[in-house]
Amino acid sequence: MQVCVYCASSAKIDSIYFDATSKLAKEFVNHNVDVVFGGGSSGLMGQLADSVLANGGKIKGIMPQFMNEVEWGHKGVSDFVYTQSMHERKAKFLEGTDALVALPGGVGTFEELFEAITLKKLGQFTKPIVVLNTKNYFDPFRTLMQHACDEGFMGIEYMESFTLVNEPHEVLPTIIKMANWTKGLLDAGKYRH
Repeated sequence: MQVCVYCASSAKIDSIYFDATSKLAKEFVNHNVDVVFGGGSSGLMGQLADSVLANGGKIKGIMPQFMNEVEWGHKGVSDFVYTQSMHERKAKFLEGTDALVALPGGVGTFEELFEAITLKKLGQFTKPIVVLNTKNYFDPFRTLMQHACDEGFMGIEYMESFTLVNEPHEVLPTIIKMANWTKGLLDAGKYRH
């Protein structure tokens, strides 16, 4: 199994986020899951790579060339793909991926997560999307999504396109339990007003 993880590069965060990331990395390694991530060396990206490597797992970084030129890449990761743009990077994240996992992060993580949910809604990405809600970080996200549904800006099926879990050990069982998305672009018409 290959799982892509979206997560933060900020290191100015509570240690609980680092601890959860380490636990998740160990779960991946223990279940022979190959990890794909943004390639960074700091924040949760760095913690994820450090923990996967320390436990003997496999991890691949995907990073735009301009980020590599300013040496943002994790020095311990030997498997790297360099892209020409952020758009190409996001497309590469999805190639061969069996599931997406979003950890707490900032605007980059939000943007990646929203794009994946949009692609899923349009039937262009059909794999599970699991959001690790450490310290209830994504509660406002869930509230915002529900509010948009309640106000008629999007159909309730958006709420079915991802699953929030609270603990690292819940991520893999949730991925395994989730069925691949079967709704397509034509189904989207049913939800328009």
